[in-house]
Formats: sequence, C-alpha cells, structure tokens
Amino acid sequence: MFDDLITKLDGAIRKIRGTGKLNEKNIADAMRDIRRVLLEADVNYRVVKQFIAAVQGKAVGQEVLQSITPGQQIVKIVHEELIYLLGQIHVPIQWRGASPHMIMVVGLQGSGKTTFAGKLAYMLKKQERLPMLVAADVYRPAAIEQLITLGESIDIPVFIGDRKQPLIIAKSSIEEARRQNHDVIILDTAGRLHVDDVMMNELVAIKKAINPSEILFVADGMTGQDAVNSAQAFMDRLDFDGIVLTKLDGDAKGGAALSIRSITGKPIKFIGIGEKLHQLEPFHPDRMASRILGMGDIVTLVEKAQESVDQEKAEKLALKIRKQSFTFEDFLDQLNQVKKMGPISQIMNMLPGTAKLPGNFDVDDHALVKVEAIIHSMTKEERQKPQIINGSRRKRIARGSGSTVQDVNRLLRQFQSMRKMMKQMSRMQGKGVPKGFPMDFS
Repeated sequence: MFDDLITKLDGAIRKIRGTGKLNEKNIADAMRDIRRVLLEADVNYRVVKQFIAAVQGKAVGQEVLQSITPGQQIVKIVHEELIYLLGQIHVPIQWRGASPHMIMVVGLQGSGKTTFAGKLAYMLKKQERLPMLVAADVYRPAAIEQLITLGESIDIPVFIGDRKQPLIIAKSSIEEARRQNHDVIILDTAGRLHVDDVMMNELVAIKKAINPSEILFVADGMTGQDAVNSAQAFMDRLDFDGIVLTKLDGDAKGGAALSIRSITGKPIKFIGIGEKLHQLEPFHPDRMASRILGMGDIVTLVEKAQESVDQEKAEKLALKIRKQSFTFEDFLDQLNQVKKMGPISQIMNMLPGTAKLPGNFDVDDHALVKVEAIIHSMTKEERQKPQIINGSRRKRIARGSGSTVQDVNRLLRQFQSMRKMMKQMSRMQGKGVPKGFPMDFS
C-alpha cells in the first residue's frame, strides 16, 4: 500500500538526518522535497500547500531534543500533520433512526461499489448484525447477478425487487427487511462512467424517499485526483456521510487518500485492501499515517491476528513447543492461519521499519505456495520426523512439488533453525507461542 510514496517520503526526510539543529534552511530544503513527493503522488495542490505550511510552521525554531535526531523530529511533526489531514479520529457508521438501518452505497461505475457492499455485509454479520443486501443497480449488465453471487458466498439474502425501478426497489426493501427481521439494509445503487444529472437525480430521489442512516461514497483509490473530483460532485448533490477507498492493495499513489477528506470535509470510514470479502478495514487516520511514514501498524496487525488465530490450536501449539515436538504438520497449520490474515506482503507492511529496508524489500506471497507444495509432497511420517528425509526422499519431494532439491534443503535447514529458536524462546518465556517465524522464503 502506497509503496512508492512511503519510499520517496522516507528519502526526502532522510536528507535532514545528521544535522545538529533544525533551522529555516534545512527545514525549507526538506519541505521542498516533501512537496515534490506529495505532488508526484497526485495529492491535491491546495492540500499540499496547506500541509507544507503547517509542518514548516511547527518545525521552524524547534531545537532537537537530546535523544532525538532532526530526522525524527521532522517525522514526528509530519506524522502529526498527516493524522490531522486524514481526519484525526476513526469515525464508525452512525446508526441513526429506527431499525432497519439503511446504508446507501454510491459512486461511479468501476469504483468497486458492489464488492464493497458484499464486504460490508460480511463485516457486519461478523459483528452479529443481520444485514440484507439490496440490488438497486438495474443498469449495469450482471450487476444484480454479481450481488446475488456475493450474497450466496457469505449466506446473506439479496433483495432484487422488480429489477426495473431503483426507487421502488429501495422502498420495498424496507418492508422486506422488517418482515425477515434484518436490522441493516445495504443498498447497492447504480453508477455511471462519469457524473451526470440523470444518475444524480435518481440518487437524490432515493435519498429523500428512504432517509438512509448513512450514505457512503465509494472511490477508486488508484485514480488520484479523479476520485477527489467525483467525490466533490457527489458531495454537492448528496451530502454523503463518509468515504470508502477501494483497491489500495494495487498501484495506488496515495493522492486520493491524502486529499479526499480535506476537500470534501467528510471522513474516510473504510479502506479496501484486496478483492476477498474479508479484506476490508475500518479507517484509522493515526494508523494510516504511521503506515505512510514506514512506522508500521501493529494495532491492526494484532486485531487481524485475534480474528484469524484459533485459540485452542494456539494453546496446543504452545504445548508442543515446550515439549519440542513441533512438526511440519504444525507448521502447515500455522501457515494456513497466517494466510487468513491476508497477503504476507500486507502483513509485513504493518511491521515497523520494513518499508525502509534496503533493496526495495518485499515478500513474495507466491513463495508460500512453494513451501506448501513441498510439505504436501512429504509423507505423513516425513512431516512428523523430518530427520528421516535423506537424499532419495529429497529428490522425490522435489519432483512431487515442482521444485528443486536445493529448495527442499533450504526449507529443511530453515525449519531446523526455527525449531531451535522456538526451544530457546520457550525456555525464556516459560510458556506462550512465539509471535513470528523468521523464515526467508524468497
């Protein structure tokens, strides 16, 4: 997420490190570089101007504390201003009015509205609410079928009405939700390739008729200033309540994220970080600011771990580690739990400092596929007792997994090193599961 922005911003700040004191000249030099980086990331020019002025105003005249370098002082100031720029606090969905609560999803075609509607329904279901999806996009080919498929995949009903009149569909969905005791309605509305009066008039009519608890504008995070411009157009007509940024796992420059809240005055409420239905996150300005500055996001990482890790399996694993009986079967089970948290590259980006590692450090998510293939090519006895894997067995495992003997050897060495580390950590901690496996699959 924002890899290019993170790298270039760190490079701009790094230039000021090593200076004994912040002064107007070195601050001005740093601000010039940061301004260039933000503009290259397609951040709105007015937003960049205000941001730079705020940072520079706080930085000028400040002496570096004894234990802090100028670079760290600038990072602190930039971090504070990024949080302010992104909205300061997390703003959840506001459940206004009586149940069922209507959440109206709007945006341009191709922004990811329908997928977001499914993701939000999935998230709310996990929070023990009873959502119902409503297919009010009667214009885009296969839009209704896409929503039905999403609903079936997460066992959430989809109301389709007459498939012809969005306003009638929206009104009818309220009675249907009451009849089936659903407390949340997620209305997937139609979009266009561009803002037009016909679309806006229809959305305004629906808003007046159903009085939704929330209107969420969905923006493609990869489109930069285009997303900001369309958001402003929707804001002028609909006065929506919050913003959803999608596709942030792709080649998003960061311009939309850093501009859209300041331009519209509305909070970013969710971000989409992948295509799968669980890859939706509530937006926290402080956490996003930390990610952008390469400081990681440990809080979100812990939350993901809590959602994904089976506590009973974790306790059994802790016992095995203490007894030094950790096997490839256990490791495979741990890989599957880690994969539930999302792509490894995203998890690594939440760890402090990984964005600043040399050589454009990255983790190849496909490398885990090779590791799994190697383990699956082992017999049950080999997984339980890897010490019996001799030369001929290694050749067979390599052939069966489509890898090389060198790959098998590397995995076996790393596994043995990991078991030694676990043994040492178990002695130090007395109990508990190590929080990470330092294995290099690149």
